[in-house]
Amino acid sequence: MKIVILDGYTENPGDLSWEGFEKLGEVTVYDRTPVEMIDERIGDAEAVIINKTPITRETIAACPGMKYVGVLATGYNVVDVAAAKEAGIAVTNIPTYGTSAVSQYVFALLLEICHHVGAHSDSVFAGEWASNKDWTYWKYPLMELSGKTMGIMGFGRIGQATARIAQAFGMKVIAYDSYKIPELESDTCRYADLDTLFSESDVISLHVPLFKETEGIINKDNIAKMKDGVIIINTSRGPLIVEEDLREALESGKVFAAGSDVVATEPIKNDNPLLRAKNMIITPHIAWAPKESRKRLMDIAVDNLEKFVSGSPVNVVNK
Repeated sequence: MKIVILDGYTENPGDLSWEGFEKLGEVTVYDRTPVEMIDERIGDAEAVIINKTPITRETIAACPGMKYVGVLATGYNVVDVAAAKEAGIAVTNIPTYGTSAVSQYVFALLLEICHHVGAHSDSVFAGEWASNKDWTYWKYPLMELSGKTMGIMGFGRIGQATARIAQAFGMKVIAYDSYKIPELESDTCRYADLDTLFSESDVISLHVPLFKETEGIINKDNIAKMKDGVIIINTSRGPLIVEEDLREALESGKVFAAGSDVVATEPIKNDNPLLRAKNMIITPHIAWAPKESRKRLMDIAVDNLEKFVSGSPVNVVNK
C-alpha cells in the first residue's frame, strides 16, 4: 500500500515516529503541502493521511486510486466527506485522544488569569523585587477559585474532565449539554439551561462542538446575560465566539478576562479584534499538543488504518 502523509509536521515535528504507518506500506511524509501540490503529491497513493490539508471533491476526482483518508484530528471539516462517500473512500478521524491535555490546559489559561505568574516572574527577573521597598508586591489583582462557579458548555469527555479539576479546586459546576447523564450530578455539579449557566457562572469554559446552532453562541446578547466580571475560556473552536463582541465586553469590563487557544481564522490574522482587547490571553491552538497526547493520536491513527486494511474499519465518519 502506498501511504502519503501530506502535513505531518504539526503532529510529529520530530519527537515521534512514523514507524506504525511504515509497517503498513510505503510511506512518504511531507511536513506541509501547498494547496496547488495536493493532487500531485497524492498521485496513486491508496491511503492519504492529513491534519488540515483539504481534500476536496476535485482532488478526489483527480486521484482515483485513493481509498482511504485518515484525519489526524477530531474535526474532519477539511474533507468533502460526501464526495468521499460517493467515491467509496473511507474517512476516519481520531475521536478521543486529548481529554487530559485539553482539560489541563483550561486551567493553565485560567490560573494565568488568576495569578499572572508569567508577568510576575518577568518582573522579578527585571529587578523589581530586588529594588522593592516591601517584602512582597503584586502587579495585578489576584483571585482564588475556591467557592466560585464554573459553567461548562458541552459536557462530553473533555467537559467532564474539566469539571473534575474544577471541583478539586473547590469550585461548583453548572453543566449544559443536550444529552444529560443524571449520575454525574452531585452537590457540586448540576445540569442547567444556558440562561442559568450564563447568569450564575463566574467562569465559563467552552467545550461544545462547532455546529450552525453553536456558531457565535458567545455574542453580545448572551454576554449581557452573564455576571459582571465573568471569565471566559475557549479551548474548543474559535467561531463559537463573536470576536468583536467579546472585545467590546472586555473593554467595558463586563467580561473581566478571557483566555482562548483558538480563534475564528487560524493562523490568526493581524486584524483580529481580540489582539486589541485588554485582559485577553491567546495561545496558538496548542491545548492538544503535549507529546503524550500526540502519541495517543498517532497510535489511534495507525490503528484506524490497520482496521481499514483488515476489513473492519473503525472511526469512519462517512459510513
